[in-house]
Amino acid sequence: MSDIRDLKGSIVALVTPFKEDGSIDFAALDRLVDFHLENQTDAILVLGTTGESSTMTDAEDVAVAQHVVNRVDGRVPIIGGAGSNSTMESLNKAKSLQMIGCDGLLLITPYYNKSNEEGVYRHFTTVLDQVEIPAILYNVPSRTGCSISERNVARLAQHPMAMGIKEASGSISYATTVAKYVGPDFKMFSGNDDMVVPLMSLGASGVISVWANVQPTTVHTMVMDYLGGDYQSALKIQLEGLDLVHALFCEVNPIPVKAALAMMGLIPEGYRLPLTTISDAGRAKLTAAMKGAGLLD
Repeated sequence: MSDIRDLKGSIVALVTPFKEDGSIDFAALDRLVDFHLENQTDAILVLGTTGESSTMTDAEDVAVAQHVVNRVDGRVPIIGGAGSNSTMESLNKAKSLQMIGCDGLLLITPYYNKSNEEGVYRHFTTVLDQVEIPAILYNVPSRTGCSISERNVARLAQHPMAMGIKEASGSISYATTVAKYVGPDFKMFSGNDDMVVPLMSLGASGVISVWANVQPTTVHTMVMDYLGGDYQSALKIQLEGLDLVHALFCEVNPIPVKAALAMMGLIPEGYRLPLTTISDAGRAKLTAAMKGAGLLD
């Protein structure tokens, strides 16, 4: 098991490939894992938003995570998404992912029921108090309807099992506010592919990325260039990638990125309802962006 407390770089938010009948395509999952191992991805996140875990059963979650852990075989760290709006369900998921060999966890705020500030704090600490692998907090109010308050970030940053935050609010103001709590024991990761370099200027250690599904080496290079002091190179990659990044979010994630991976021949273009096939307009925009990025002829 890897120690991820010093994790930096490009962490891919991996899709979960489905067959035409809706079942998990483990052969395609192997292709994806191998693609990332060969192309400088620094860590793999399974069962996140991009992994469509909200439509999967607990048994499927464990099966996917176990499959990826086995395929990777310790070559890069594996982070498992243990999110739920039910605190006890999140705890149960976290324990299962820990047991099968994940190196870390991603814990999201409670969605739909949302809770008040103290409830959000206790939602996280209930899990953090009972696991033995470090966890990244996930702030994505556009998905959950609630944010992690600055006060809660300050409190949670002191917890020995909270190693950082995935900041996906899209707000530089919020990121700047919570950046004061970033340090050796609490890291920030950009959760927005169009804001990686700006968040790294605030102390982020990298990105948990949808973009990296299709251009893993590019995203890795951008992050490492910035960390190595070549800020202009990192900025150039960030700006040149914006057309593709915007196309990957032209419809709700992960619809466009799964369409892109299907165009690249890595997975079948399978979804589970309520997600469905990308629109004709979205496909045209995505195809043009992929051609512009050199991903398609």
